[in-house]
Amino acid sequence: MVILRKKVAGLSEPALERFVLRARRAAGLRGPINVLVTTSAALRALNREFRGKDHPTDVLSFLVSSSPKKQTFAGEIAISADIAAQNAARLGHSSAEEIKILALHGILHLAGFDHERDNGQMARKEIKLRRLLKLPVALIERAHPAHASQNTRGNTSPSRSRRTA
Repeated sequence: MVILRKKVAGLSEPALERFVLRARRAAGLRGPINVLVTTSAALRALNREFRGKDHPTDVLSFLVSSSPKKQTFAGEIAISADIAAQNAARLGHSSAEEIKILALHGILHLAGFDHERDNGQMARKEIKLRRLLKLPVALIERAHPAHASQNTRGNTSPSRSRRTA
């Protein structure tokens, strides 16, 4: 289920649902995912409640089970439409594309990846899936210029990416 609590130009709930299904399957993740696109204030509240960090973030993932590939419900993702719009403007692509990039990043966390501890495994997977899903430069590529050589758009600006819950 997708809920656009904050509307994003060029993106409808059914379109994001279709993308999330494709991305979830490409990541090898079983089970449905709930996605909430909302404000930075809402992400700040979630980040404070679940991670103890009192600032907004771009995307949070909430895993339902410790075994992501063996569950019937994969988890939930919350995305800040405000931060997505800022990143999109800075990077020269649409807010709708940025929401999809953030959704993909969250899906990879739900699939068990952790870019803070996996020696680039999540970054490589994100690059591969970004290309497969025809998305512009992904979060890890922006945050870690070492991965930029694999970037098809050449943009390596740092992001506000945070470890997801």
